[in-house]
Formats: sequence, C-alpha cells, structure tokens
Amino acid sequence: MKVSITVNGREYTHEVEPRMSLAQYLREVLRLTGTHIGCDTSSCGACTVLLDGSAVKSCTVLAVQADGREVTTIEGLARNGTLHPIQQAFKEMHGLQCGFCTPGMIMTAYEILKQHPQPTEEQIRHGLEGNFCRCTGYHNIVRSIQRAAELMASNA
Repeated sequence: MKVSITVNGREYTHEVEPRMSLAQYLREVLRLTGTHIGCDTSSCGACTVLLDGSAVKSCTVLAVQADGREVTTIEGLARNGTLHPIQQAFKEMHGLQCGFCTPGMIMTAYEILKQHPQPTEEQIRHGLEGNFCRCTGYHNIVRSIQRAAELMASNA
C-alpha cells in the first residue's frame, strides 16, 4: 500500500506492507533509529512517538494508519541544533542511564506536559505508567519532567 506520512515536518511517500508497524517504518524505511523497539507488545513504551500531537506506542500502530497524518519522533523535537526543553531537562537532571527508554520517556513527557503544564509528582508518575526503565528507578526521570515544566514555563 502507498502511504504519505509527514515525519518531523517532512512528507514521505512509500509503498509499505499493510502489516508494517509505524515503528518499523520509522526505523527501517526512514532510518530514524531514535524510536526504539523494546517489546513489540506496547508494554515498554520505548517506541513512543507523537501522532498528530498525541503520544502513541508506534509498535501497535500500523504505518498505513498513519497515512495522511503527522508523526514527531525524538529526532524531531530539537530545532536548529537546540534541544527541546524536555531533552535539555533530561540532560541536566540525569534522567537517563543506558538511554534505551529515553526517547519513549521524553515523548511521553511531552504528552504529560501538554496535559499538565505544571504537573505534580503524582501526575508525572501516573503519566509514565506503561513506560519501563530498567536502570534509573524513575526518580531522575520525574525530576527531569519537573525541570522541563520549569524550562517550558520560562520560555513561554
């Protein structure tokens, strides 16, 4: 099937297998490897991207379902070489260790901050449900999202 998907502001048109996941399309066709595949069952959240501005687990969305829609990946958050405030906050607050879950955590954080610009710790922890980190114990991830909220408020 032929799909046209806008990814990180650029439109792409390709023939894809109807069963190809959006995660596979991003990684294998577009070579955007920041979207990680950890489980293929939507359990880990490493593949989270924004689809029309909302966080989705791209391993459970078919590329054909994204036809005519807009996808933002971790690569698309930074602008002109400047990290997005969420990316900057994860860097400042040590919100990563091995980095495997980080792209999904950051994209999920985007959704959390869209819904709750000044989130409580409880809102952050609830919003992160479904995203697994096997390294950090989440403390620095929560602190990173709190810091991102501060940075985004000061940039507004």
